[in-house]
Amino acid sequence: MEKRRHHREFAHAGVENNLPANFKTPEQGAATSVFLASSQLVEGIGGRYFLDCNEAETVCERNAVMSGVAPFALDVANAERLWEESLRMLGN
Repeated sequence: MEKRRHHREFAHAGVENNLPANFKTPEQGAATSVFLASSQLVEGIGGRYFLDCNEAETVCERNAVMSGVAPFALDVANAERLWEESLRMLGN
């Protein structure tokens, strides 16, 4: 649904035929989430970043196709600090 909304925004802007080749259909966009929610292949696996139904490669610099995950995004200490700060901001 979200992808279609963005597609409509591009269409209204007159760039419908100039969409990037890497735009996904709603089904393609949902595939990784559905895979992670339903596959026994990844049961019990957490704290990792997946892209196109595969675990993403850790990258230290942005690449041309903007794929992969930065090391800081997988840092357990960062995640714990973010969780604690979120709780603090919510007054918990």
